[in-house]
Amino acid sequence: MARILVVDDQDTIRHFLSKAIAEEGHDVCVASSGEEALRFFQSDAPEVVVLDYKMPGMNGIKVLEKIKQIERETIVIMITAYGEVSCAVKALKAGAYDYISKPVDIDHLLLTIKRALESKKLWLEINHWRKKQLLRFDFEFVVGRSKAMMDLMAMIENLARSETTTVLIEGESGTGKELVANIIHKLSPRRKEPFMEINCGALPEQLLESELFGHERGAFTDAKAQKLGLFELANGGTVFLDEVAEMSLTIQIKLLRVIERMTFKRVGGTRDIKVSLRIISATNRDLRAAVRHGAFREDLYYRLKVVPLRVPPLRERPEDIEILAKHFLNNYNRVFSKNVQGFSPKALKAMSEYNWPGNVRELKNVVERAVLLFDGDFVEPEHLSLGDLGEAEAGETLEILERVLSSGIPENGIDFDALIGSIEMELIDRALKQSAYNQSKAARLLGIKRDKLRYRLKALETVAGAGDGREGT
Repeated sequence: MARILVVDDQDTIRHFLSKAIAEEGHDVCVASSGEEALRFFQSDAPEVVVLDYKMPGMNGIKVLEKIKQIERETIVIMITAYGEVSCAVKALKAGAYDYISKPVDIDHLLLTIKRALESKKLWLEINHWRKKQLLRFDFEFVVGRSKAMMDLMAMIENLARSETTTVLIEGESGTGKELVANIIHKLSPRRKEPFMEINCGALPEQLLESELFGHERGAFTDAKAQKLGLFELANGGTVFLDEVAEMSLTIQIKLLRVIERMTFKRVGGTRDIKVSLRIISATNRDLRAAVRHGAFREDLYYRLKVVPLRVPPLRERPEDIEILAKHFLNNYNRVFSKNVQGFSPKALKAMSEYNWPGNVRELKNVVERAVLLFDGDFVEPEHLSLGDLGEAEAGETLEILERVLSSGIPENGIDFDALIGSIEMELIDRALKQSAYNQSKAARLLGIKRDKLRYRLKALETVAGAGDGREGT
């Protein structure tokens, strides 16, 4: 059982809450003001604080901020008046685990406390594991040493442990938004449940609707059997909607219903299907501008953006460039059986001064190319081809193959599977772009069946995700 502090200026509410919590076996103490709560907290910090938002003197948000400064791991559950959505959002941003509206449903409060304590226990286990393993690549990739990324990681950790069901990740292409979504899921109590992802801009409307919601047999011409959608398959876990701004207005309406009610119908279906999901969306577009132009629903925009995360571009965190470049160097040394020692001071200077329009993805591609084509000890500026990859990324892998074959295979060999996989992915990518992401047309361009194309896409995505971490969107 836990030590819990109840803070409320009203005697009756304070007594009611503390009595109910104590009956669950917890050790309960009380405070009638924010100032009293902080004095108590500094002398004998509790594990959980149930905190009223509106109090004379110091309000709940100020108390919450002070508590987090003293002990960041403390669970704070905010109590707000009914309809005070803006107060609840402020509380979540300041680090509250969850909020409960008045009049307080005591069963809901007790369940929230139980979940919060379970979440904290899980978090402590994960944090211990992270320190013991000196951080996995996922964390190295996202964090680096910059203050911007350390602040982002702190927000990610708070969000992962909260009960927030919607998260919006904003940032330029190549910054790592998909990876951020993965980390939120991996750190959350939902981590043992499915993580399902889809690129909303890569599929036509009817196919995207079917992929998300599923369909019943006979719902449309090609619906020869019932199909479960991602929302149903991910029940209990997380769905990641990449490029959410590309959704049609029709699907936006259906997504809003899922967020608000956690129910939906399959295409062609009549039965409501209930789910429990965290929905993480990502975009590199200005959603507010899309709302103004009528391309994105305003009500959906505000539901998605309850707690937004912005992934900063690489040019805003130059101190991370060397860390990331060295990591990718070590990774591609293994992939291509090379032994490149590092980067010369001039190469590091060139990378630090470059603008990186393609962000971390471009840096990863630059290092991949340099390691594959270079056989010396230290990479020099002329081996980096800065700017070339951003302009000609679509044909990069094929160009590398051409140059390797023209100059011969290195004495220490190459990773055949990795190189062939890259070429296959490049050809598929070209075919999809050329056919406006119509998989049937892309399959015809490649001379294969559509089922084989989809199979190869899934296989290649699995290999990419397991091999070196995916750099995100």
